[in-house]
Amino acid sequence: MVSALVVAAVSIAALHALAPDHWVPFAALARAERWSAARTASVTALCGAGHVTASVIIGLLGAAFGIGLFEAFGAALEGIAPYVLIGFGLAYATWGAGRIVRARWHRRMHEAGEPHHHLEHQAASTRALFLLFCADPCVAVIPLMFGALSTGWAAALAVVAAYEVATIATMIALVLPARAATSAVRGGWVDRFGDVVAGAVIAVVGVVVGMTGL
Repeated sequence: MVSALVVAAVSIAALHALAPDHWVPFAALARAERWSAARTASVTALCGAGHVTASVIIGLLGAAFGIGLFEAFGAALEGIAPYVLIGFGLAYATWGAGRIVRARWHRRMHEAGEPHHHLEHQAASTRALFLLFCADPCVAVIPLMFGALSTGWAAALAVVAAYEVATIATMIALVLPARAATSAVRGGWVDRFGDVVAGAVIAVVGVVVGMTGL
């Protein structure tokens, strides 16, 4: 039974991570902020871990207080997640547009302070993505975890670990090639409006996920 649940966890996690909101935002930000492959993978892994761990916490609270209530809570969070993604994308695009305007009017001052401000912005983007993914739990892992709990905590931990590893591995496997492809496009308006484009792409992904329920 445990092995079947582990296989199911890997399969469901991989399919779930194919949804565009699990990898397109990372590829878009990696291109806009010129992240290395290592940084892109580490940020993706961090957010993927938060995504699954939040679901596990909801499941454990469900075990203590009633699974129905917390499954409904998790589903409600999933429902608002696309709107949070849209908001993040629009905010990022707005920041990018403001950066262009500031560069036009205060070019010398902006260039002098660019490394410091850019590093601060990268850290803020990473924190925002992590919080966004923690607020968007994957409730599919909860019934798998409860099915394994009937066998024991070791089985439940094996299922959770399999789900988390499969989720993160699939996200990274999709993000890195997308990052490489987008990073190869350089020059002209792509570099100039990269932040605006990245924010717009993230917002569009939120709209698509909200409309299709992916």
